[in-house]
Amino acid sequence: MSETEAEIIKTPKLREDLTVLMKVRLNFFVLVTTFFGYLLARKGDSMEWVTLLHTIIGTAAAAFGSAAFNQLMEIDLDRLMKRTADRPLPARRMNPITAFGVGWMLSAVGIIHLAVMVGPSAAYLTAVTIAIYVFVYTPLKRISSINTLVGAIPGAIPPMIGWVGGGGGIWDPEAWFLFGILFFWQLPHFVAINWLCRQEYEDAGYKMWSNGDISGKRSGILCVLFSLVLAVFSGLPAIWGFANFIWLIGGPLFGLMILALSARFIRDGERTSCRQLFFSTLIYLPIALALLLIAWKR
Repeated sequence: MSETEAEIIKTPKLREDLTVLMKVRLNFFVLVTTFFGYLLARKGDSMEWVTLLHTIIGTAAAAFGSAAFNQLMEIDLDRLMKRTADRPLPARRMNPITAFGVGWMLSAVGIIHLAVMVGPSAAYLTAVTIAIYVFVYTPLKRISSINTLVGAIPGAIPPMIGWVGGGGGIWDPEAWFLFGILFFWQLPHFVAINWLCRQEYEDAGYKMWSNGDISGKRSGILCVLFSLVLAVFSGLPAIWGFANFIWLIGGPLFGLMILALSARFIRDGERTSCRQLFFSTLIYLPIALALLLIAWKR
């Protein structure tokens, strides 16, 4: 590397571009859910902090790498949307070859690190996450609105990675409950985002459920249905016996709160109501995970 190249790497703008390329802020939620999956698997046992650290490092690298691949595949569409046009690739501040190298290196390092330092189950789950996110979900956004359901799959796997990293098994019902909570939570969350940004998505050619839904009724009905499923699904730990009455009451209640805000959005179709619905989903996740940790019986 020349001195000139080294100086460029040190520039704040490039560091900022790398942060955007890897979607560091968005992937923070991935690391939080991975962390909670690990904590739930270890609850009642002594914590293995070194294994937790390796689980987080490997998951983070893989998440950052898949984000780079995602943006590589959407350069032309990102140029058409105001909120993404200034990303490093559509703005031509970064060479696609560089972005490909970053994505490939981080994805490979993440999977290999998990396989060697954590276990094969964590590596398998991470590889599946990358494959679905990059090769199925990303191209499907141009083809069918079913992409939201498919995209919720890789978003729901990180707590399972944490679970197996903490000593649990892939086929444990607890692992699949964590997957389900994240899966159903994402659906009203992303429908709200899609409706707020629907014009940009339509102009760019993305196929979303909210396309053409000027009144917001279709999107609101979807949010009501998904939040209802989330509330009902939240009651399963009481049947399976791995969470106490605190979660049995609080888990479904939080889902019903999202449902109530979804119903209000159906009634008025206002952006303010949709934003409140969106922010309620953001608030739901940390509160629900914390409550689940308190109520968990391992």
